[in-house]
Amino acid sequence: MAHNRGMKIPDGATVWSGRPLSDDVPLLIVMHGFGANERDLAPLVPMLPGEFAAACIRAPLPLPQMPGGFAWFPITDNPGMPAKEIADEAVAAVSSWLAAATDGVEVGPIVLLGFSQGGAMVTHLLRHFPTRFAAGVVLSGFTVPGEIDTDADLREARPPVFFGYDPMDPIVPGAAFARTREFGAEHFRLTSKAYQVGHGINEAELGDVAAFLQALLDDL
Repeated sequence: MAHNRGMKIPDGATVWSGRPLSDDVPLLIVMHGFGANERDLAPLVPMLPGEFAAACIRAPLPLPQMPGGFAWFPITDNPGMPAKEIADEAVAAVSSWLAAATDGVEVGPIVLLGFSQGGAMVTHLLRHFPTRFAAGVVLSGFTVPGEIDTDADLREARPPVFFGYDPMDPIVPGAAFARTREFGAEHFRLTSKAYQVGHGINEAELGDVAAFLQALLDDL
């Protein structure tokens, strides 16, 4: 289990949209990439199924070199190989935020969506909490290297995960995507698709994400 040694998602660092959060309403948690903030992916939410209450949350690490930019973990020479211990702390920060945001509310199914580092957070949250989340959407993201005690439980739970990426991504190494596909095949009900998007998101990918989420909602 992740232990939070000080990382925190600040109060007021969330952009809410879609339906109001209330009992039985499904919740979509949206996590941005390195150097962005909670406003970065908010414009995409209206293009996704409207049944969700959507929360775009800010990563806990401010980047002094990028005013207004935040990260889930420090970037390294190899962006696809973050330290597991720091990713664990970021997971704990999201878990604490979620507990506070849903205090007193019996929310419906919770779905995770993230881009780049935010996508790595999706896979890492699913690994720490194999049965807590209904599904994940990983866009240009990856799995954090190393094993977690609950990986065996995740292999049994096998939540549905959509994984979109560009094999020619100029930021995230192809080896990180290969690791993610291999892990996903064993631990998720994986839908994996390649796009020509560089390190970004295009309309075709977003349309496939919307269809994935709608099918998920129809099955719940």
